[in-house]
Amino acid sequence: MSQIKQLASQTAIYGFSSIIARFINFFFVPIYTRMLTPGNYGLASELLAYIALLQVVLIFGLETGYFRFANKDRENAGVLFSTSMTWLLISSGLFLVLVFIFSGMIGTSMGHPAIYLKYVALILAMDCFTSIFFAKLRFDNKAWLFALYKSIKILSEVGFNLLLFFWAPSWMTRHPGSFLHNLIPAHPDYGYILLAILLSGFVSLILFLPDILRTPLRFSSEQWKKLMIYSLPLMIAGLPGVANDYVDRILFRYCSPATSPWIDQLGIYSAIMKLAVIITLFVQMFRYAAEPFFFASVNKVNMKETYADVMKYFVAFCMLLFLGIVFYTDILALILGKDFRSEMAVLPIVLLSNILLGVSFNLSMWYKLSEHTRFAIYITILGLVVTVILDIFFMPVYGCYAAAWSRLLSYVVMIVVSYFMGLKYYPIPYNLKAIFMYFAVGLGLFGISQLLGSEPLWLRLSVNTLLLGVYGIFVLRYEHIHPGKYLSRLNHKTINK
Repeated sequence: MSQIKQLASQTAIYGFSSIIARFINFFFVPIYTRMLTPGNYGLASELLAYIALLQVVLIFGLETGYFRFANKDRENAGVLFSTSMTWLLISSGLFLVLVFIFSGMIGTSMGHPAIYLKYVALILAMDCFTSIFFAKLRFDNKAWLFALYKSIKILSEVGFNLLLFFWAPSWMTRHPGSFLHNLIPAHPDYGYILLAILLSGFVSLILFLPDILRTPLRFSSEQWKKLMIYSLPLMIAGLPGVANDYVDRILFRYCSPATSPWIDQLGIYSAIMKLAVIITLFVQMFRYAAEPFFFASVNKVNMKETYADVMKYFVAFCMLLFLGIVFYTDILALILGKDFRSEMAVLPIVLLSNILLGVSFNLSMWYKLSEHTRFAIYITILGLVVTVILDIFFMPVYGCYAAAWSRLLSYVVMIVVSYFMGLKYYPIPYNLKAIFMYFAVGLGLFGISQLLGSEPLWLRLSVNTLLLGVYGIFVLRYEHIHPGKYLSRLNHKTINK
């Protein structure tokens, strides 16, 4: 239990910056959905999906590889870091040059301005290069510094967004020949979002400038080979894994129903997905802390039982978040502009998909810890195949609902396959009864709330609040957790102080 408390503590610290990022991202949703058209927001979502996919390729899985070998061989941790940094500098620089050369051709074929594709390339190059520096902060257990740097980057993005959306248009109108006209149009469009991200990337690069300058550009071919043998399978596996999250947004261009423009449908779908921020946030902050925790504690006694407990508590808490969101969808919908609220019924499916993504991450530790990383490729490619096939067949008819269900079902397939393979190579005694119980109870309470769809809003919210309390009580009783005892202990400690 103490190890789980340690993981929870690290999750909270690493998640601090993620909390800021996601909630600030969430804060901008009402701005974006009121100042941009659904189509404009859809175009931004498409390019951001490509950024997410290309990040996996350009990082080469080196973050995980660096954790793995630096923990095993701390004497050579410096050489591993320098080799990783040098490789990312070369590969990101080469990518940047290629995109700048062919941006006009690519932009014409996709219908995006060439300069926006250059923004995308610069964002990717800087994020991928600085990723190894953030990884080193995690390896050095500098959680607070990690959170600080991330927070500065995020807050700078906020400032640039506010500056661009609320100051730049009027300033450009008064100064028609200004340099800003070469970067963005006078009327806000999705280029404003990209430019804000790009400028925050420069801020992040400046933060690491002292570390960059004092790190020698040493490249060990031996260490690089070792890193790549371990990391490339994770990168190849990670690509379809991330594609599973974003391929639906890419396929809207080709597979969406003909009833309305695909960019409008994509914009609405992407905006609704932003409402799943709380679960997305928790999964992300959990992953930041869990990976180094799992690797560092692999040789400790009874760690498999600890992994099993982590999974159980993860599901229990995620289902609490799920209910806390779906029970108040009527209120959350007001966050979106009125043109973005037409498909709110897709939200529960998206939320469940995000929970299953977290479950899949927990299960994935068996092949990372046992060094059977090649299986990650088979599992994630299988998931991607399921997603693409279902999207191609059903998106032309059901649109964003097919996209959401495809993601969810692909995660189900991946989880089932990963679980049974894990039983053979690295068995972990998961408490399946408790895990299924939390899912069943949570979905059952959600089903009850849906029966009140025609009732007045005040009554629905009241009953839903009661149902949320029922779930919380169920978890406490099932886990034999007595809050009163913890409160009495806390009061006793306070009095003694």
